[in-house]
Amino acid sequence: MNRSLFLLSGLVVLASASAQTGAPNWSSYGRASSHRGNAPASTQTLNRVLWATPVDRNPQYVFGDVLLIHYGSPVITHNNVICVPVKTGSSDGWVVEGRNGTNGQLLYTVATDYSIPNYTGLGWTPSFGPALTPDGRLLVPAAGGTLLRRDNPESATSTATRLAFYGISNFTASRSTYTTDVKICTPITTDAAGNAYFGFVTFGANMDRTPIGAAKLVSGIARVTPTGVGTWKACTTLVHDTDATHPQFNCAPAISSDGLTLYAAIKKGAGGGYLVGLDPNTLNLKYIRRLLDPSTGNEAIMTDQGSGTPMVGTDGDVYFGVLANPHDRHNGRGFMLHFDKALAKQKLSGSFGWDITPSLIPSASVPAYSGLSPYLIVTKYNNYAGFGTGDGHNRVALLDPNTPQVDAISGIPVMKEVQTILGPASDPGNAGSFPGAVYEWCINSAVLDYNTKSALVNSEDGHLYRWSFTTGTITQGVLLDGPRGQAYTPTLSGPTGIVYAINNGKLFAVGS
Repeated sequence: MNRSLFLLSGLVVLASASAQTGAPNWSSYGRASSHRGNAPASTQTLNRVLWATPVDRNPQYVFGDVLLIHYGSPVITHNNVICVPVKTGSSDGWVVEGRNGTNGQLLYTVATDYSIPNYTGLGWTPSFGPALTPDGRLLVPAAGGTLLRRDNPESATSTATRLAFYGISNFTASRSTYTTDVKICTPITTDAAGNAYFGFVTFGANMDRTPIGAAKLVSGIARVTPTGVGTWKACTTLVHDTDATHPQFNCAPAISSDGLTLYAAIKKGAGGGYLVGLDPNTLNLKYIRRLLDPSTGNEAIMTDQGSGTPMVGTDGDVYFGVLANPHDRHNGRGFMLHFDKALAKQKLSGSFGWDITPSLIPSASVPAYSGLSPYLIVTKYNNYAGFGTGDGHNRVALLDPNTPQVDAISGIPVMKEVQTILGPASDPGNAGSFPGAVYEWCINSAVLDYNTKSALVNSEDGHLYRWSFTTGTITQGVLLDGPRGQAYTPTLSGPTGIVYAINNGKLFAVGS
């Protein structure tokens, strides 16, 4: 469902210790710290639903059957235990379930006292996003900006240890205050050294307990070493803007392939914001970019209602989606901004950027491509009915990030469309007024299978589809649940080739 219909804080780092179960198959949102969405193994044929389980035990429908929630991405361990974030209450309450990735058998449940940040006025429930470290430890968001670390998420008897970026003794001494006034607001991202990064936002005027140094604790970026020593810097300090209120909700930090830069989105209270590149060790600012609408030059709209994150290409380029300003100028689609690794040079934008993290596929996996780009990107390409000239002809697109074409909507140069695919099912809610209208594609991150040269994409028509880059067609599809409006959802796959997708508050395992 088009989140722009409902338009109108900080980051932490922790480190794990010695190896437990081995490197995970899917460690965080978009699989890993670059968020490229590549499958860990060749995916199975999409023949049937193998098993399913709720990710929402108390779904809250509006307008009849619409779900206004961003579901967190499951993660998958070395030995194929899938750790599933689950909402238990109507508006809050969370657990992580460890399940056998092959048959869905419940192995354990990790309870957490985490509560989401206040989202009054946003409409969309923020995401709850756990992660796995490279040595296999599970990190779960918890109360007061803390984490619960389960050292062996493949064991039913492993216990959890609480970690706090401002010192566990401070949390223990003032638990109720920190629980109320410090909230994790992004999924967790882990790096190759075992450090984990996430966003937090602070509330109230009483976070002056000097937990780290002599500074008042406010929304910012924090770091905890393997020995538990923490430090942090405020968002306002990093971008030198007093209106920089917090990291954008639901926006997982990204890390460059060389591990030398951490990218994060920092939002302004007025609706715009910045993309920053930080030194992961010192948290010093390396790069900063004020985000602008490429079609107007206005400050681009950043909103806590989306769930897109930065994606880092294999060449170091950085991609991040924003809304146009005004947001309906570009049919509510926004733009995929594209920068070099230093955020100094703005390159071609993509003609869609709303609530999406683009996925990456090597050009060699697209037989018909003969251009010079080393990789192509896959993104949602909905054309929302009733927004500007939007006609409801909703597509997914394979784009060349370095070759231009003229955008039919805005008239500016944008990334060239190598292939696009129209949704296969007519949308009865729009088809009468907009001939040919189809259901929206329902992904905030797709799985790209390099071996089968295909993308696995979820649709609001209730199906999971395979889009083949060899034939340029949809070659497989499995019905998960009935059509409905809902937040764009993460898709992932495991070491045995099973594909996992979310529909109607349930996680479906699909394969042969």
